[in-house]
Amino acid sequence: MNIVIFGLTVSSSWGNGHATLWRGLCRALHRQGHRVTFFERDVPYYANNRDLWELPGGELILYQDWAEVTGRAKHALAMADAAIVTSYCPDALAAGGLLLDAPRPLHVFYDLDTPVTLAHLSQGEAVAYIGPRGLADYDLVLSYTGGRALDELRSRLGARRVAPLYGHVDPEIHCPAQPVEAYRADLSYIGTYAADRQKTLESLLIEPARKRPQNRFLIAGAQYPTDFPWTENIFFVRHLPPSEHPAFFASSRLTLNVTRHAMADMGWCPSGRLFEAAACGTALISDTWEGLDHFFSPGSEILVAAGADDANAALELSDAELARIAGKARERTLAEHTSDQRAREFIALLETPPTEARQHISMEA
Repeated sequence: MNIVIFGLTVSSSWGNGHATLWRGLCRALHRQGHRVTFFERDVPYYANNRDLWELPGGELILYQDWAEVTGRAKHALAMADAAIVTSYCPDALAAGGLLLDAPRPLHVFYDLDTPVTLAHLSQGEAVAYIGPRGLADYDLVLSYTGGRALDELRSRLGARRVAPLYGHVDPEIHCPAQPVEAYRADLSYIGTYAADRQKTLESLLIEPARKRPQNRFLIAGAQYPTDFPWTENIFFVRHLPPSEHPAFFASSRLTLNVTRHAMADMGWCPSGRLFEAAACGTALISDTWEGLDHFFSPGSEILVAAGADDANAALELSDAELARIAGKARERTLAEHTSDQRAREFIALLETPPTEARQHISMEA
């Protein structure tokens, strides 16, 4: 298939979770014989932190202004089998209008931020990447989040056909690696700073760090404020590119996943970090949310923490027990959560004729 995407970014992994997911999916699609053209507005904050310049077997089109690229986008759409607009695409409305006018491709919207989208709607706020007709004109709406989010995309935004397309990992990029002393930690965490994650991060990492001065804790990410409550045994790595993630995870006895409030509240929204760490063979501890057990078995493949006591208990586990948990999670990830697996699911959704899709939805209901 020839697939055109209008997205936030694939060229820079700085401060966003979209880029790594798209890279894995695009590589997997290429391996399976498909071609992707990705349109990305060339904004300064991503340009200054760019860590990818071309798509394997596809094309990355960076542009300064939508007007300058409209003709090229029309040409790409005329040749496309499927065309996708994503959440937080800076030109989502213009690209969506152009896409919906193109007769040849399947018209797709992919919301990689569904709980945030729905939270804004609940608060009566405008969503910049969704127009006044909602999602009613798209042939297919994909959601990074499953569960009740799918029903809300139908009822609140008029989506006619909805399906989840969850996070994933490319095991060629994220795999067991040699530990690095600079990343050594008893408990680590990768994540861009977010105020709505801070309370959980304080409970599951900062409070244990205060109680366990003999242990070493490590945070990697971007946009952390100057008043962040650091302790002497919490160390910091400013923005870790994906190429460094395997070494980071390999250097941790245990790594932490913290879900943003809107996503935890909605459930069924696994962070890509879960699959990355598992593929690298590192034991995981996570906050809890509905649907987590669909992706990993709590207690067997992942540790779940409701508060600091659970985090401290996890840190007390032996290396052998953590290795056992990590091994089980890696097995599950390689079987069910790779980019190749998601690419197959993605293509199957694109290739399902509308009548079959309606019948499938009816049987699910």
